[in-house]
Amino acid sequence: MAKSTAKLFLLSSFSPSFRFRDRNLSLTCTHNITTRASKSNKKKEKEKAKAKVVTAAAKKSVAVKEKRRTRSNKELDLDEHAIQRYAAHFPVLIGEVVDVFSSKSLRSFVDCTVGAAGHSSAIIQAHPELKLYIGMDVDPVAHEKARAQIDAILNGDSCLPTSDLKTHTVLKNFRCIKSVLSEVDKKLLDTGVDGILMDLGMSSMQVNDPERGFSVLGDGPLDMRMDPQAGLKAEDILNSWPDTEVGRILREYGEESNWRSLQNKIVKARLHGGLHTTGEVADLIRNATPGTRGGRQGWIKTATRVFQALRIAVNDELRTLEDSLYSCFDCLAPGGRLAVISFHSLEDRIVKQTFLDIINSDEDEGDEEGRHKSDLRKIRNDNDQKEAWIRQMIQGCSGAILTKRPITPSEEEERLNRRCRSAKLRVIEKVERE
Repeated sequence: MAKSTAKLFLLSSFSPSFRFRDRNLSLTCTHNITTRASKSNKKKEKEKAKAKVVTAAAKKSVAVKEKRRTRSNKELDLDEHAIQRYAAHFPVLIGEVVDVFSSKSLRSFVDCTVGAAGHSSAIIQAHPELKLYIGMDVDPVAHEKARAQIDAILNGDSCLPTSDLKTHTVLKNFRCIKSVLSEVDKKLLDTGVDGILMDLGMSSMQVNDPERGFSVLGDGPLDMRMDPQAGLKAEDILNSWPDTEVGRILREYGEESNWRSLQNKIVKARLHGGLHTTGEVADLIRNATPGTRGGRQGWIKTATRVFQALRIAVNDELRTLEDSLYSCFDCLAPGGRLAVISFHSLEDRIVKQTFLDIINSDEDEGDEEGRHKSDLRKIRNDNDQKEAWIRQMIQGCSGAILTKRPITPSEEEERLNRRCRSAKLRVIEKVERE
């Protein structure tokens, strides 16, 4: 009996303590669970806030990118006959190019890259007052097609009053524009011409012909010469040029991040007979491009950059472009306009910077930063000429840039011609003499 009483005493004496500790443990567990839930909620809120910031930044980035260009809102006015006529090569931004010169009385016009004469045909038809037309192209195939197209317009369109129009199609690079004008009429170098167009893109005729070597997907010789009479081919660069030069071309002209690996593989290919066809180059690039870089589209994009780099090097495109922009502006009459359509960032950068240099060429040299600030103060949002396509201008001493931001194709044109997506149109006008 005494032992039982002692046990009961012990249990009764410890029971409140046990109950207290149990209750305290329960409270502690409840507190810990609540704390963890609170931390989890805070973490989720932070992640949501971070996601909102990233989304806002992305939207802002997109907005900034959109601001750097002016997408054309011009509707394509093409009938079935026109679409069939342009099936081989669709002229990019054709309506916008016509608009650029629509307010001008064009007595003389030069198309520096006549191609299949798509732009030229539209200009000739839109300007019955035109007295002199000159079409230039370094590609003999394009030259022949252009001549046939222009003859067909002049002889076949009874509604076109162009009996006084003198036309000249010349098989020369646009770097020779001054000598061409002098050969046509020596006075042109003094009086100037009213309009000049440069379309820097390759024509579909060139891309679709595997024998020219421009196509990534076609298999043909590694040529890539715009002028078939020129000496240097892409094959020569890949098989003979120093490896450092090959790497520089891929890096600078193709803006290819994987240039070093490609350079090494190209040099190794020389040990096994070299590279001689576009298909071999495409295979090399396909095998050198990691599978994580977008699958088939990944290696095609890399190949496109490599082919661009080789084409630029073969034809010395960038230096020719910069020199020719200055020459073309010199050949403009007062009030004349030069329109340039570029297709990749390297070209567009040169056009943009050269235009800025041209309009400020008569200013005091000064420091570079001061001149750039001066440029910004001259941006004009008004449009005295009431031309709808002009949004912002930059006025300089020698001329005015009529496209502060380049004009790009409309969504409708992009749907019809996917190759036009990267096209950018910039226009400069020479100042009128007082």
